Amino acid sequence: MCGLTRAADAALAVRLGASHLGVVFAESARRVGTPAARDIVAASDGVPVIGVFVDATVDEILRQRDRAGLAGAQLHGEYALAVRERLAREEMQVWSVLRVADERDLERLDELAAGAAVVLVEPRVEGAHGGTGAALPLELAALARERLAGARMALAGGLRPETVERAVALVRPDIVDVSSGVESAPGIKDANLLARFLEVTRDARPRG
Repeated sequence: MCGLTRAADAALAVRLGASHLGVVFAESARRVGTPAARDIVAASDGVPVIGVFVDATVDEILRQRDRAGLAGAQLHGEYALAVRERLAREEMQVWSVLRVADERDLERLDELAAGAAVVLVEPRVEGAHGGTGAALPLELAALARERLAGARMALAGGLRPETVERAVALVRPDIVDVSSGVESAPGIKDANLLARFLEVTRDARPRG
């Protein structure tokens, strides 16, 4: 459950079974400061809270980790293997991000999987890093899943309560990442949509 801005939404997501929570520190309508992030971590009841960063330095990420109590970092932008390895040594859960426009982008999957706990695959939308509501074609996402055999994959992009069941069935991701698909406004989660999304996700089954 990404793009959280309110502790109450985080607490509700946890009660309904969310496995991870996400807070955005990059430029975004969902951007939070340290106090709000700390409140969300406090409401998480031990569920990992992942910070979303775009081209931030390792020192900036670690400072925010220490201030807010983050469990990990979702890395948008160009991050070398050495960065992922250092964050992992700091006991952070590292999420690499691959933005996909066509099949050629999948050639980077092996590179991004090295040193990462999770590879998040999302559509490439120019000028934006997530939270756009744009969907990744499921055929491309399924190809990414095949190429990530042995690695954990998160799927993001355009997921909503009415679309996530089919996405899980066809793609078989380990994690589904949602933000705009359960909102009434950017950063404001709709309790009914959030509950429905988590209910559908819990009951969804991969095909084959």
